[in-house]
Amino acid sequence: MAACRRVQRLLLLMFICGWIGSAHGGKSDTENAAENAERGKNGAGEGKAAAPDGASSVRRSGGWKLAEEAACREDVSRICPKHAWNNNLAVLECLQDRKDVRKQGRDCILLWNYKFNLTTDPKFESVAVEVCKTTISGIKECAAEERGKGYLVSCLVDHRTNISEYQCNQYITKMTSIVFSDYRLICGFMDKCKDDINKLHCGSVNTGDKDIHSQGEVIACLEKGLVSEAEEQPAITIKEDCKKSIMRVAELSSDDFHLDRHLYFACREDRERYCENTPAGEGKVYKCLFNHKFEESMSDKCKDALSTRQKLIAQDYKVSYSLAKACKPDLRKYRCNMDTAMPRAREAKLSYLLLCLEAAVHRGQTVSGECQGEMLDYRRMLMEDYSLSPEIVLHCRGEIDTHCSGLHHKGRTLHCLMRVSRDKGILEGHCQKALQTLIQETDPGADYRIDRALNEACESVIQTACKHIRNGDPMILSCLMEHLYTDKMVEDCEHRLLELQYFISRDWK
Repeated sequence: MAACRRVQRLLLLMFICGWIGSAHGGKSDTENAAENAERGKNGAGEGKAAAPDGASSVRRSGGWKLAEEAACREDVSRICPKHAWNNNLAVLECLQDRKDVRKQGRDCILLWNYKFNLTTDPKFESVAVEVCKTTISGIKECAAEERGKGYLVSCLVDHRTNISEYQCNQYITKMTSIVFSDYRLICGFMDKCKDDINKLHCGSVNTGDKDIHSQGEVIACLEKGLVSEAEEQPAITIKEDCKKSIMRVAELSSDDFHLDRHLYFACREDRERYCENTPAGEGKVYKCLFNHKFEESMSDKCKDALSTRQKLIAQDYKVSYSLAKACKPDLRKYRCNMDTAMPRAREAKLSYLLLCLEAAVHRGQTVSGECQGEMLDYRRMLMEDYSLSPEIVLHCRGEIDTHCSGLHHKGRTLHCLMRVSRDKGILEGHCQKALQTLIQETDPGADYRIDRALNEACESVIQTACKHIRNGDPMILSCLMEHLYTDKMVEDCEHRLLELQYFISRDWK
């Protein structure tokens, strides 16, 4: 648990630096306590935890400043706003979110050592206890953590969605962004995934590799290895402990896309282009980017990162913050996570969640509007991109290469497979079953809008022949079938409708 202890001490001391460097007026009792603790440390001559290896012993009345180090001064003055220069935390956040920071030699070592060496001072857990006093007493798991072992903040991070105390929430939110910038500082990750990092050639686990921007690439490589297992059935598999760690990191970063470092850097320009006015938090930026994934001007690197994130959601719905939050009461109500005969990992799959809650809706039971809205979004997502369904990728690869290549967006590949099955009847058994299962999971017959290919092809027919029916009503599909051979029908709509209807009619449910 040495990694855990390093993480917690890092968080605590960085929190103190952030509060001390605040440019606001008066200081709260918490800020004063933090400043006194920091000054006491400096007065005792324990400078090594605050000043990085090789850094000059810059001492001002306010303590050592990262911005005054020769290796950082140029980048800080060029990149970071002047009001942030006295705040070590603000400087670190500014630099680690920029790709144009010089990443050679001492420059990079300085930033990494600053974070890493701060983890050696155990004094400041008492400050975390002060900042999160009410929160800790209200979360029994955190209250039970033994003090002085470095586990308390890890517990608070795990429960951060339940934190309402303002200062504690701000503390946890700020500090997680620092920790997630380096996979070696994520509690337990290094110990559980070191072998897999080497086995999959995901990068160096040598502490000499201190490029702060490379850390997200290591996790991204492991994530790709994880999602490829179901698609490729490779000889090399990731260990179960590492799989759990990968999914846990993905879950903990589900509310704020800044914490998914690979995706953050891959999609920064696309975020500005498509989601500039979308606030960070609660998974909103992820959802916005998902909705624009097939835009022509979306960069390939962002599309790839988004697809990996979506595939992780397909493996465990909790990786979607908004879906897990909206559907948690209904999942509990209808015991969707209580099937003792099923492996735990299978219960978390998005497909199982959708089938369980859709079954409740079809029985006439109530599922909240927020949850149904999230289900609609993810059913549409699965219909739109066949690569998010590992069974389709695994069992239909030959059919896609032969009959449907080059159609990978907006549901066209799936409709091509439907057409091949309907017109030629040549789909291999496993592919046919995988396609049938996907149609059952997404249930486009209940809402035609889930099927983007059908929706776009039939929009003009819906606006004329079916305009009297409420948008999203299942009767629209019946209306379209009634006008199948009339002058109001258009050719593209006819094809998409018959392809889908062929599969819906095979499953009376």
